[in-house]
Amino acid sequence: MRIGILGTGNVGRALAAGWLRAGHDVALGSRRPGDEELLAELKELLQAGLRVEDPAGTAAHAEVLVNATPGTASVALLGSIGAPALAGKVLLDVAVGFLEDESLSHQVLSLGEEIQQAFPDTRVVKTLCTIDRDVMVAPDSLEGPSTLFLSGEDAEAKRVVSGLLADLGWPAESLLDLGGIVTARGQEHFALLFVGIALSTGTFKFNIRFVPPAPGRTDTP
Repeated sequence: MRIGILGTGNVGRALAAGWLRAGHDVALGSRRPGDEELLAELKELLQAGLRVEDPAGTAAHAEVLVNATPGTASVALLGSIGAPALAGKVLLDVAVGFLEDESLSHQVLSLGEEIQQAFPDTRVVKTLCTIDRDVMVAPDSLEGPSTLFLSGEDAEAKRVVSGLLADLGWPAESLLDLGGIVTARGQEHFALLFVGIALSTGTFKFNIRFVPPAPGRTDTP
C-alpha cells in the first residue's frame, strides 16, 4: 500500500520504519525535502526504500495519509495541501496538540474532529496517539497484551487502518473501536494522564489495557 506520512519527527520516522519493514511503499512529507541535513538523518530509511517529498507530493502519493505533525500546526498544513487533494483519502491522525505551558491545544473539540470538520470529504481515523512511538511499532515489547483505540466515522477507513496496525504488530483483539470521531476527545485527553504515568514510573514505553468484567458479573445501575 502507498502510505504518505506528514511529519519528519520521531513519530513519523518510527512509523515509516515500521511500515517499510512490512513491505509498504512509504513517502515522508517535509517542507524541506531536499535538505541535506534531513536526508543524512534519514539515510537508513532512504536505503530501505523511503522517499522524501513535499507535503503535496506526499499526499498525492498516498492511498493512506498519516498526520504525524505537531497538533497545533496540523490543520494549517493540511489546508496548504488543499481539500480537493485530500478528498476521499483515509487520513490516520496520530497528532496531539500541546501549548507552551504543556496544556492541550484542543480543550473541547479534538484535533481529530477539527480535521474532519475542515475536510469533510476526507475519511479521518484517530489512533496511535495514546502510546509512545516505540510502542507504536513494537507492541510485543510490552509484558502482555494492551489496547489501542480507534475513532472515526467511516467503517471502511477503520478497516484499512486496522490492517496497517496489524502490519505494525497489533493483533485484532487489541483494537477497540470507540465509535465516531467525537470519541477522539478521550484519546487526545489521555495524553495528560500518559505524561503523569510516564513521570511517575520513569518510562514512556508502556500502554494500558481494557479489562472487562469477570464472567457472570454484571454492571449495577
